[in-house]
Amino acid sequence: MQKMKVYLDNGATTRCDEKVIERMKKIYLKNYGNPSSLHSLGRDAKKEVDRARKEFANYLKISEEEIIFVASGSEADNLAIKGLSLAYPEKKHIITSKIEHPAILRTCEDLERNGYEITYLDVNKEGLIDIKKLKELLRTDTLVVSIMHANNEIGTINDIESISKICREKNVFFHTDAVQSLGKVKLNLGNIDLASFSAHKIHGPKGVGALYIKKGIRLKSIIKGGGQERGLRAGTENVPGIVGFAEALTSLSEKEIERITELRDYFIERVMKEIKEVHLNGPLKERLCNNASISFHYVEGEGLLYHLDAKGIAVSTGSACSSKSLQVSHVLRAIGLKHEIAHGTIRFTFSKYNTKKEIDYVIDSLKEIVTNLRKMSPLYPEEK
Repeated sequence: MQKMKVYLDNGATTRCDEKVIERMKKIYLKNYGNPSSLHSLGRDAKKEVDRARKEFANYLKISEEEIIFVASGSEADNLAIKGLSLAYPEKKHIITSKIEHPAILRTCEDLERNGYEITYLDVNKEGLIDIKKLKELLRTDTLVVSIMHANNEIGTINDIESISKICREKNVFFHTDAVQSLGKVKLNLGNIDLASFSAHKIHGPKGVGALYIKKGIRLKSIIKGGGQERGLRAGTENVPGIVGFAEALTSLSEKEIERITELRDYFIERVMKEIKEVHLNGPLKERLCNNASISFHYVEGEGLLYHLDAKGIAVSTGSACSSKSLQVSHVLRAIGLKHEIAHGTIRFTFSKYNTKKEIDYVIDSLKEIVTNLRKMSPLYPEEK
């Protein structure tokens, strides 16, 4: 079997689209001024930011003043939660789930140390919260509910439309981390108050994110300095990154999503059929089109990852934001996966650049590696 290079870690980051690079190159070489400067180069740079903001707003069907550009999805999460807490200090209760991104969980823990009460919702085995339970937990002093649109590890898609309506009925702000779902799942921001996004998950550049803030909602900045981004995000705008983000967003294609979904389904079907003792984490249908989180029994995930890497295949044992730790993922613990099974989990995430030939190569490699690793495992029953 001839060695191939296959990238299946698109949940961590994606290859930058060539059209994005070309548009950014123009900014680096031609319109490189500071948008705050009054001269022509500065004005041209500001026009580029304004144009990108308009493209972003048109895609999401919102107004331009409702988008703030930041440096990452994590910063957007921080600004949403901390910005609200600073603007509405009288409300000291926050609700989130146990499987949120670390940017939300660490922010909530920080606020908890400063007198806030945080309710961490349990999830079922598919990674979904109990919406009825959420409704019961809402209080008059609840500031915000933050539930991610789609989970970064197991791909579960939450019913954020229903969640946001419940929050609106109780006059509670609703924030969603939509970093993984942007461009993959239809997003109606009608009842959503705040939403976080990141460029590098959709073939855009690293180092740029965005926060949607519904008109009329007050936030206070968490980075002090100049008055950029309506005074909510100090610091010179990353013009090439912002422009690249808009280009990546407007380049998204429904046909590509359909093809990625077909590749994912083909991969899952073959793995489940051809490799014994495997488990798909998360729901079969209500999941991200590019996500397949699979646990291989009697195999260590790190060992499997390194053997796949030796064959040119890039995957992840979980979230790129927490996979450096050898601890079992907080997401897999929350869905009730047994410790020994959770340790054998690999996240495969696909993109528009993947091919069926690559997927066949990955499956053949998996079959060989899993068989060999199980032969060496003292836990693997011989009769299997």
